[in-house]
Amino acid sequence: MTWSEIDWKALDRLRGHFLSSSASGSYWTSESDLESYDLTFGERIGWKWDAVLDELAAKAWNPPPGDILDWGCGSGVASRRVIGRYGAKCPGTLILWDQSPVACNFAESRALAEFKGLSCAIATESFLGGNDPIGVLVISHVMNELTPAAIEQLRGLAARSKSILWVEPGSSDVSRRLSGFRDELSERFGIVGPCTHDHRCPALQSGNERHWCHHFAHPPPAVFTDSDWVRFGKRMGIDLRSLPYAFAALDRSWRGESRDLSRVIGRPETFKPYVRLLNCDRTGLAELEIPKRTNAALCKELERSRKPLVYEWKRDGKVVLSGSSAI
Repeated sequence: MTWSEIDWKALDRLRGHFLSSSASGSYWTSESDLESYDLTFGERIGWKWDAVLDELAAKAWNPPPGDILDWGCGSGVASRRVIGRYGAKCPGTLILWDQSPVACNFAESRALAEFKGLSCAIATESFLGGNDPIGVLVISHVMNELTPAAIEQLRGLAARSKSILWVEPGSSDVSRRLSGFRDELSERFGIVGPCTHDHRCPALQSGNERHWCHHFAHPPPAVFTDSDWVRFGKRMGIDLRSLPYAFAALDRSWRGESRDLSRVIGRPETFKPYVRLLNCDRTGLAELEIPKRTNAALCKELERSRKPLVYEWKRDGKVVLSGSSAI
């Protein structure tokens, strides 16, 4: 599908569904829906996955052997991003599941067209309820649609998985729910990201209710001068510059970082005399300040960096004296 063939009415309908707090049920009515979605909303989700996979690569994470299960696959953009990144390091079968058979079939055909020789299958009920091991469990943008039955199924699938890659929108409610799952799963998995520690998520601690773990991906620069993307942004009421996401990457064999590293949550705030940021590390959350007078270069780096904001600080209380990127 090209931009000239997009079904804008379908995108309007899908956008309304995504924004609904009570979104549930299958919303894919045709292959055309999925084609229009994959070119637009799906591609934006792909940019979030690119950011996550860039971070995992910087941390030298590789997928374990075994099959990849894309649960709630939609158009299949998430698993295609994973396979596209790791290629031959993903030797198993890509298994797809969605409550919509139309989506499963679309995701399968798109994956087979993109990756020649790929082994691909649609999950059966016996597989979902079985005991076969899973190499990588891929989950993307499903949080608002999870029923109690779906949550229990995910728990069962997680118990069979060697690793889990889960990406969601960066909104407060969704991120905090994802952090809850992260805490639950951390009893059996090592935390690859975004955390620099394996303690309970500090955003969920009493007194931190206004905070949530989220980050920002960077769309390709060409998007901002592309007339098709500009039209899409205006039609859908989307700021193309803002791409917030939350994620959890877990692996049973992962051993955490030995250094005392910190993760900047969200975006740093810039003021005339200093930059203020929300810092997460093994001691919890803290608002830190970096004086521009003594650390102008570091302040500029934080404002402009397109890398994950993982740092090793030297601090005096809540004042950062110096810092270096750990990724």
